[in-house]
Amino acid sequence: MDFLSDLVLAAAAIGAAAYCFILSRRLSALSSLEGGMGSAIAVLSGQVDDLKRLIKAAQNSTGQAGSQLSEQTKRAENVAKRLELMMASMHDLPPASAQPASRPPSRWPSETSSHPSFDDDNSPQSQPTRARVLRRRREPGEI
Repeated sequence: MDFLSDLVLAAAAIGAAAYCFILSRRLSALSSLEGGMGSAIAVLSGQVDDLKRLIKAAQNSTGQAGSQLSEQTKRAENVAKRLELMMASMHDLPPASAQPASRPPSRWPSETSSHPSFDDDNSPQSQPTRARVLRRRREPGEI
């Protein structure tokens, strides 16, 4: 019986040694930098560093954009205040219909006469019309 127990103990020791050998090979393959997890960890570490730099750059550009936006908002508020003041000052002016329409001087005498105006239904209003003179004024020196 002692012999049999020694034989089982030796077989278990040989099995444990084979298992440890296989595990050491797998662990060395896992930690090697050429093709295992070590290379994947190194690549991921590099990507994390790149992402940290990109995040800092994005935060800086966001801060600059925010300051520009607040500056533009202040400018827009100032312009809105000026527009409000201008609109308030426009209430003092007479309506546009009360002001006569200004025309540039004309060489044709009948252009200053009133023309018939039309309502919404395109019929002329009852205003007296004058016949138009189609002669041109003569310049000094013309025959």
